[in-house]
Amino acid sequence: MSIDFDTMSLKEMRDLRTKLDRAINSYEDRKRREALTAIEEAAREHGFNLSELTGAKTRKSGTVAPKYANPQDPTMTWTGRGRKPRWVQESLESGKELDDLLI
Repeated sequence: MSIDFDTMSLKEMRDLRTKLDRAINSYEDRKRREALTAIEEAAREHGFNLSELTGAKTRKSGTVAPKYANPQDPTMTWTGRGRKPRWVQESLESGKELDDLLI
């Protein structure tokens, strides 16, 4: 395949570059997935999973139990993680302690 860049417009060359970048990224992603699959299969053949061999820690997913509840509306709860809800901020500003909101 021969491409004559001298006859192409700037837009055509940029479009070609975009297509080429996408093709390269797609190829690299496919090769990466193939390599990862082969490594995982090899680990399984030896009785391991990949995280056991690499020491990578798996992230446990799940919900965290609420720790605090709004005294005026017990359905409004907060786990104690992340940003404080408005009702917690208002309770603290009114003089309550965080321990007063414990469930």
